[in-house]
Amino acid sequence: MNKHGLIADYYSRHRSELLAFASSRLGDKDEAEDLVQNVFLRLLTTDKLLTEQTLPALVYTVSRHLVSDYFRRRAYRHEYEHFIQGSDSPVLSMEPALFAADIVERMERGLARIPAPCRDIYRMHIIGGMRVSEISELTGEKYKTVENRLGQARRQMRCYLRAVV
Repeated sequence: MNKHGLIADYYSRHRSELLAFASSRLGDKDEAEDLVQNVFLRLLTTDKLLTEQTLPALVYTVSRHLVSDYFRRRAYRHEYEHFIQGSDSPVLSMEPALFAADIVERMERGLARIPAPCRDIYRMHIIGGMRVSEISELTGEKYKTVENRLGQARRQMRCYLRAVV
């Protein structure tokens, strides 16, 4: 039996069971139905080897991960909505701009403490949005060297920001 046939057969036999699992975790039937659909869509697009023995475990693993993702997104959304609703007053509207300026200033101070080769790579990666392979090509340095320097810069920035905050 091919992969799509195996998944379709499993879906038809175990959809209600998986829907009950998702509903018990989410508490919302509509969200649970969306989650079950997403589980099977992910399985249909995966490159992993699927057999009758591995499919049940993979289905429940993907389901648990999607449930965790759902609650994580919901917490972020709730936090963001709370922040937006609280920023209606003119006094609070300047706070995000000042906060962003403070972060940029702290980042610049931290970057000044990093050796120049690491700092340049860090800027290209974080500010320029370049991948390690692109930085390697641009600078003419080996991929591993760029990766190493980026790791050093990240570690030093984390240490600096932990000390400052």
